[in-house]
Amino acid sequence: MTPAPLADVLIVIPARYASTRYPGKPLVPLRGANGLEQTLIERTWRAALQVPGSPRVVVATDDTRIADAARGFGAEVVMTSDTCRNGTERVAEAAERLGGGYDIVVNLQGDAPLTPPWFLTALVDGLRADPAADIATPVLRLDGATLAAFRADRAAGRVGGTTAVFGAGGRALYFSKEVIPFVADPFAPDAMTPAFHHVGVYAYRPTALAAYAGWTVGPLESLEGLEQLRFLENGRAVLCVTVEARGRKFWELNNPSDVARIEAILTSDGIE
Repeated sequence: MTPAPLADVLIVIPARYASTRYPGKPLVPLRGANGLEQTLIERTWRAALQVPGSPRVVVATDDTRIADAARGFGAEVVMTSDTCRNGTERVAEAAERLGGGYDIVVNLQGDAPLTPPWFLTALVDGLRADPAADIATPVLRLDGATLAAFRADRAAGRVGGTTAVFGAGGRALYFSKEVIPFVADPFAPDAMTPAFHHVGVYAYRPTALAAYAGWTVGPLESLEGLEQLRFLENGRAVLCVTVEARGRKFWELNNPSDVARIEAILTSDGIE
């Protein structure tokens, strides 16, 4: 079956060099199953190209080192200002510089090279089907092994994955770098748990995206360091779309220790 064309969808990959936790992160090399290395930003760009329907894909950055590297592997680059406080603000600026004309703008964060293409397709489909939602984002039910890894990261003082809780109709209630909701019982490694991993990908309606940069940073966003909380703090409807891993492992590169974990997944999944 031929995928529906996505000419009205723009995928923006925001990337900055001056990460607080991991400076230079977009240019960190990651070794694939074939033993060859590609940078984090290239692997994320190649993941975006796997989305069926041929949406436009651009890298948005304020850093010439990232821009030069991205152009070197064939990516379209949009230069943005160095005043963007997070990826959503950078995506909003990039979309504006490109002149609009898109029904949906997707933010595929530059530290998520393991994002399966069907995650992004599910977001676009979810937003199209729910006209009351301003933004859609994927959530992935945690198995026992991944929940244990989240807890281990927090116990060691590391910022690992983000968790999400949502109510009726998938409406987001909260996102946190802590493991929520509280789950007391241990789970077998392959057992499904009541906790959900928030995957850092977003699909926005252009009007909501344009409004975002004009809002002040609220207390929850400031405390958690999670950009999506600005939508909740301003009363916007965030749709959590439950996605399936289909046997794929998912992890974001948040800390230097995540490099080995992601390389192991690339190898085990046969991703070159």
